[in-house]
Amino acid sequence: MTNLEEWMNQHLLELNLTDEMDYENGFTRLSYSEEEKQAQQAFSRIAENLGLDVHYDRAGNVWADWKTDTEAPVVALGSHVDTVSSGGGYDGVAGVLTALAAIKLLKDEDYTPHKNISVICFASEESARFGVSTIGSKAVSGLLDKDDVADVEDAEGVTIKEAVESFGLSWDTIDQAEKGEKELESFLELHIEQGTQIENNGADIGIVRGVACPIRLQITAEGMANHTGTTPMHRRSDAFAAIAPLITFVEEQANQMNEEQDVPLVATVSTVHLHPNVMNVIPGQVELGIDIRSVDDTLKKELADRIEAFCRKIEAKRKIQVHVNTLVNNNSVFLDPNLQGKLAQVADQLQLNSMEMDSGAGHDVMNMAEKWPSGLLFIPCEEGISHHPKEYASNEDLAKGARVMAEYLKGETGEKP
Repeated sequence: MTNLEEWMNQHLLELNLTDEMDYENGFTRLSYSEEEKQAQQAFSRIAENLGLDVHYDRAGNVWADWKTDTEAPVVALGSHVDTVSSGGGYDGVAGVLTALAAIKLLKDEDYTPHKNISVICFASEESARFGVSTIGSKAVSGLLDKDDVADVEDAEGVTIKEAVESFGLSWDTIDQAEKGEKELESFLELHIEQGTQIENNGADIGIVRGVACPIRLQITAEGMANHTGTTPMHRRSDAFAAIAPLITFVEEQANQMNEEQDVPLVATVSTVHLHPNVMNVIPGQVELGIDIRSVDDTLKKELADRIEAFCRKIEAKRKIQVHVNTLVNNNSVFLDPNLQGKLAQVADQLQLNSMEMDSGAGHDVMNMAEKWPSGLLFIPCEEGISHHPKEYASNEDLAKGARVMAEYLKGETGEKP
């Protein structure tokens, strides 16, 4: 193990608040929780030991700044340290760890940047607690609608506003975390791939072209609850039996569309709620949640339209009503081509095999890209496993990511602005 890999392994443990990686139980650091705060404090300690100036903003993001000139532009890197419940120790953490390691590499070389560099540890990236993702980076980029999300509750009935304030912040001033367009020059995030494209193609690094933001549908089938033992089969209005064919329809249509065109699309019926959900009562109401993703927004809409039409057929055929509600319809985000080109050149310099790819998962970079030229690097994660205790990225791959980021920073900050 190289010195860099040893340093990264040590601080990987520190950021995960552990003495050894737990590949059985994983880690739980939910948004605006005490565990997330402790991981942020670990980030702060590592950054301060590297000689960086650390401060929190009004949304609870932590900024670690290498300041050389108050008038110079700021080149930013970063990711997050919160997790899903019983998640892995690399999703998010890999991004802040490699960014700090890149700073270490430059400091060890006695490198002097001619621009300021900031490493950002964003708050509340995951949606696991509230169903609302990337709160910290939304605040920085001016995309947070605080009135819209203030009263969203977690499973314990705690609202986002209450959680933020228990974190030591003021909800009234959270939007003051927003940065002006001229306050940052660019942003780069590194993340584990959460898939197997890099592995499958024998590459070292993925350079992301676009982020596939979702269309999310809530399908509500309304039948009539009745006694399972006394209601004849021909007299039933079973909402679950009626809507069940939609589940296989979604899978079949997504597969068919992928055979017809080159840009991939994925679709999942990922939540089911039965009412009253009692053994001796015919289901009177069923809610299905459907997640549709592709970087091609027209494909997402086409599948959503097909689902709507199929629901109308079910409604006409069966004794139920079907309501289709669009919960989310976000356009996909395409990242800065110029920055992608720079990353590809750096990978070539380091004799690393890079590949262009898209991201099926959302990341903080998708918000930052709305305001600043932004890029996303992927490193492999074993067998594509993520959001699971067995999530794993090797020290070697983490070190490759750090070296790419360090060389990228040299290119961005090596000449006087």
